Amino acid sequence: MATLDQKWSALPVPYAMELPDRVRKERYYDGGFYELEAEALWPRVWQMACRLEEIPQPRDFVEYEFLDQSIVLLRTDDMEVRAFQNACRHRGVRVIEGRGTCEHGFVCPFHGWCYGVDGKNSFVPRKKTFAEHNVQPGDIDLVPVRCEVWGGCAWINLDDGAPPLRESLEPAASILDAWKVESLRTEWWYASRLPVNWKLAIEAFVESYHVVQTHPQLVIPTRYGLRDSGPFDSRAFVEADIGYLRTMSEGMAGMVHANDVRIAEGLRDIELPGEADQAMATWNRTLNDAVTRWHRDRGDDMPDLNDLEARGLNLEFFQCFPHSFVLPMYSSATAYRFRPLAPEETLMEIWSLTRYPEGEEPERPAQPEVWECDDPRWPPIPTQDFSNLPRQQRGLHAKGFEYMRLSAGLEGHIANFQRTIDGYLSGLPHERLLPALRAVNVYPFDKPITDLGF
Repeated sequence: MATLDQKWSALPVPYAMELPDRVRKERYYDGGFYELEAEALWPRVWQMACRLEEIPQPRDFVEYEFLDQSIVLLRTDDMEVRAFQNACRHRGVRVIEGRGTCEHGFVCPFHGWCYGVDGKNSFVPRKKTFAEHNVQPGDIDLVPVRCEVWGGCAWINLDDGAPPLRESLEPAASILDAWKVESLRTEWWYASRLPVNWKLAIEAFVESYHVVQTHPQLVIPTRYGLRDSGPFDSRAFVEADIGYLRTMSEGMAGMVHANDVRIAEGLRDIELPGEADQAMATWNRTLNDAVTRWHRDRGDDMPDLNDLEARGLNLEFFQCFPHSFVLPMYSSATAYRFRPLAPEETLMEIWSLTRYPEGEEPERPAQPEVWECDDPRWPPIPTQDFSNLPRQQRGLHAKGFEYMRLSAGLEGHIANFQRTIDGYLSGLPHERLLPALRAVNVYPFDKPITDLGF
């Protein structure tokens, strides 16, 4: 059987990224481009299929859907995770929906074909009525799907020739290991149906150029401008930083966890050096120590934040190409996942992840109700982002608009992301795509356009 690399090696890419700082508008709504992604991108990449706390006990299962595909993820008796295509080998009926626990395996609800927890067919009603070639042992088992576990999540890939998961997620995987993301657990889980293309949705979150206009509450002049506005006032600096942390916490319902905000508030009377750089460094080091100590004292598996700082690993935004993101800050993290539903419709999920002492983790999280993007229950910061996205998607259809014009210095990640997609769509082999993955999987905001090697 041909590998996916071989199958797509001759595909042309419509609306390709001919210039790295220009993105053709058709990439965000053209049906043919969307179908090409469905055939040549999504089956070749690692997808975050579920968080492990969704299947906490042996024989728990959950369904993961993307495009027209459905995958069953099952916790085995030895607490590993296996995955299968969710289709009975008789006439294709999905054997499960949603999630649950299977004590004795899976039973097709249509005709009663049975499968063990290992995916092997265990019973065919009236088997002797079938021609022998239609019920060959092994040929009627559920089709296995490649599955690996990392970072507190189970990931799937339909391409058996793709590199291992960890290799595909570097350098994000190693840095997030240092953050101990595998110890994070779901505090809440929200979902939104966005009337926009999946790439457009992602691109609203991967640059800071929009912050001044879209999120004015995050622009706190005293946070960084005190050194330029007369004598440095350490008290004003501390209050400004605490205000920023509180805004991040309340504006995202947890981008900075409320526990960490309270820890910062408990330090507001700290004595700091008079020189600005020394004062800021002392404050950051003291806050890092306090957050680390508070969580370790109560039994959390918590990294040393100052050690992360010293090793240059304190970046706050990581992409796991193409659709998963982790944003760690202090003790906790926000995570995003984007899934295309149609050329101009996307399911975006947001998790608040935090740490708990062993034995005090919350129960299996409830699957989220899917809110519309204008639902009043959204926290302020997502609400501001969601207000722009539908207007942008509609604006792309303007007859006189041809392409996005990217700032090479401020929106370079969008260029890197889009050109990596083209690498998949053109059928480049995985070994040529790995350098591009390493360019997009971890970055500071405002990362410039990078040479991807193709």
